[in-house]
Amino acid sequence: MDPYWLKYSVLLLVVIFAAATVASRQNEETATFAGGCFWCMVSPFEHMEGVKEVVSGYTGGELENPTYEDVTSGKSGHLEAVQIRFNPSRITYEKLLEVFWRQIDPTDSAGQFVDRGAQYRTAIFYHSAEQKRIAEKSRDELGRSKRFGSPIVTEILPSAKFYPAEDYHQEYHKKNAQRYKYYRHFSGRDLFIRSTWERDGRGDHAGDVPAYAKPSDDEIKKKLTPLQYRVVRENGTEQPFKNEYWDDKRDGIYVDIVSGEPLFSSKDKYDSGTGWPSFTRPLLAENVVERTDRSLFMTRTEVRSRHGDSHLGHVFKDGPAPTGLRYCMNSAAFRFIPKEDLAKEGYKDFIKLFDK
Repeated sequence: MDPYWLKYSVLLLVVIFAAATVASRQNEETATFAGGCFWCMVSPFEHMEGVKEVVSGYTGGELENPTYEDVTSGKSGHLEAVQIRFNPSRITYEKLLEVFWRQIDPTDSAGQFVDRGAQYRTAIFYHSAEQKRIAEKSRDELGRSKRFGSPIVTEILPSAKFYPAEDYHQEYHKKNAQRYKYYRHFSGRDLFIRSTWERDGRGDHAGDVPAYAKPSDDEIKKKLTPLQYRVVRENGTEQPFKNEYWDDKRDGIYVDIVSGEPLFSSKDKYDSGTGWPSFTRPLLAENVVERTDRSLFMTRTEVRSRHGDSHLGHVFKDGPAPTGLRYCMNSAAFRFIPKEDLAKEGYKDFIKLFDK
């Protein structure tokens, strides 16, 4: 073959490939979502028809070229997020938003599930006025649906510079499949998705999870003892060292006496010396709500259950590692489920927690 013709042919192929790449890029849009830990926000999107790429990264802050340590410290101002390249002729932005809402707790402004802090809050970063309009409409419709018991607090913000995360974070669910599955389960994300969305057959993960709801006040009064009612409905406090679970050392979980929602695990229980059951963290962070309590001439942080709206106790910043927190709870707010009874009581998802 003539060397000049060969060179011309190669050059022509390069030009054709470049033109095709440009044309492809011109028919692409970008979506950016923050939904807490970015490990969990890749797999829901990556196999959708029309999605070209999902990248884990950081956005929304001012620090240039942040590292994972910078972001997780909470000092960089960035959020963990994913950026999605998609073909709008094959998948709509509305559909991406629909999937996004089903991965998060949009009522939590202080983080997501077990990950706490502003760097883990939820947000939609719009890349055009049209994306902003669609996102706001989608948020408002979700709020009107009354699916959640609290207001939608997910922010809708203009897009900012996006920094891809380190290589070991990309496609983490494939590189570290077992650890990823363990994290998803015990972070509380999967259980929340199931209990929130499966009641209309639209859950993203299958499983036998009970629906947690608060009965009427009359039903609660009939079900509870006077002490239990005073604690959970009238914000009472039981006596220290004279309550059911303060010194209980059995393996199992503590659920809301009213709704049955899982709240704390014996794995996180410790003897605080106060005479009340004390824990370093909730079992499922999304099942507890923290509120400022200014009663008794002091300012404290009250802890309530999300679904049962039961007063549980208070949380203090004088606990041991790894959290430094002391969730000081009332036994009267709990029902204890021993590990051997988890399956028959409908809490089989937590059996693995006690595997040696």
